[in-house]
Amino acid sequence: MELKGKTIIVTGASSGIGAAAAHLFAQEGAHVVLSARRAGQLDAVVESIGRQGGSAVRLAGDITDSSHAQALVDLAELKFGGLDGAFNNAGVVGELSPVAGMSEEAWRAVLDTNLTGAFFAARAQIPALQRRGGGALVFTASFVGYSNGGMQGMGAYAAAKAGLIGFTKSLAADHAAEAIRVTALLPGGTKTPMAGDDPDVQAAIAGLHPMKRMANPEEIAQVALFLLSERASFLTGSPVAADGGVSVRFA
Repeated sequence: MELKGKTIIVTGASSGIGAAAAHLFAQEGAHVVLSARRAGQLDAVVESIGRQGGSAVRLAGDITDSSHAQALVDLAELKFGGLDGAFNNAGVVGELSPVAGMSEEAWRAVLDTNLTGAFFAARAQIPALQRRGGGALVFTASFVGYSNGGMQGMGAYAAAKAGLIGFTKSLAADHAAEAIRVTALLPGGTKTPMAGDDPDVQAAIAGLHPMKRMANPEEIAQVALFLLSERASFLTGSPVAADGGVSVRFA
């Protein structure tokens, strides 16, 4: 029971990595506070966790709304007495286009979700962790924008995720002495709705990885569990790649 009695926020929890993490954290004893835009799918995750004997509440909303980030923290403190950590996982790939042909709206949508949403989350969560006497934050970044992992048509996504890694390092430096750990989790290609269901596309993504396969969401969730747990007690500020070796290929 790696997270027994702890309260953890999970964003992007209606499907994919977020839903897998929500189930895993609950199985490991956590009270999970779940967020996503799709209320119906979020309800299904909460109900599934409840049937398995876990503890979960949900609040549907958009992470680009600063009031939603604060409301999640308020819900954690109201329902469970405090906050011990968060897996800030929600994100979007956005429009795939060379920057010269990208609209301002498309650029802003990717930056607002992947980077400004992380700022709103941290700004709301860190005071709660300070009140708790410490904790851990994990942000889902990407190998794209890191370690020479450039990909065509992904300028906005790469900028946001590279910025998120820098943001993580700065947060870690600011709060390490307060027993607050902050890390960035960099998944490789993962079998989620974001990856689509075209077998040819999935085969191409798998081929980028030295392991020659994509991850299952549960595999990425296991790494998030480690980063939130006391097993990672001396780990902060690091980008942690769980990418089937793809960052080695592009290094």
